[in-house]
Amino acid sequence: MTSPLRCIIVEDEPLAAEILAEYIEMTPFLTLTHTCADAIKALDVVHTHPVDVIFLDINLPKLNGLEFIKTLRQPPRVIVTSAYHEFAVEGFDLQVTDYLLKPIEFSRFTKAANKLLLPQRLSDVQAAPGNKPPTSARPYYFFTVSKRSVKIYLDEILFIESLKDSVSIHTPSKSYQTHYQLGELEELMRSDNFLRIHRSFLVAMDKIESFSAAEVEIAGRTIPIGRSHKEYVMERLGR
Repeated sequence: MTSPLRCIIVEDEPLAAEILAEYIEMTPFLTLTHTCADAIKALDVVHTHPVDVIFLDINLPKLNGLEFIKTLRQPPRVIVTSAYHEFAVEGFDLQVTDYLLKPIEFSRFTKAANKLLLPQRLSDVQAAPGNKPPTSARPYYFFTVSKRSVKIYLDEILFIESLKDSVSIHTPSKSYQTHYQLGELEELMRSDNFLRIHRSFLVAMDKIESFSAAEVEIAGRTIPIGRSHKEYVMERLGR
């Protein structure tokens, strides 16, 4: 990604808008261009300025957020920010990227923001006819580590270990602890290279140095294969 994603906030509560603006400022791949107190103003912005992402409240004056989305012929990506969970199904039917319930913690905001990177990575390049991904395009995500957004390249990850209420992402040089559940990362980083081998471990297949029916070895670390995962793991590893 060569430049930050251009964001607007559509929110009629000043404090909620201020919090979102702060979160966007803390996220290196996002930049805030406009804040709108209602959807009518947001329509004008979308029609007159380039917008990549809309952080959208639902309960707005004049025109609610979901009706606003329906007015857009080619809407940018939308992350809903709402105090009402009952609109989530309709929101996802409208292809929103994520649905955040207020009050929004920064860790949850980061999970939603990372989803915005998916279409900006290799999939965009591969989708164009005749294009090949450039060798310099290295997929990555930003993870919240000690209240900072840290870029971690996927090809550097050895394995990810589930802890009590977070995960530890292990690379050759360092380990990073971030507040995700392992299942969330398994879904977020779904690819041919990452393999769930145990309820507590997600591993990079290309980093496996040796394996048996009971364990794999990565960078000198022995990692167990869970009983319920064994059949699938052996199939993926060609045994």
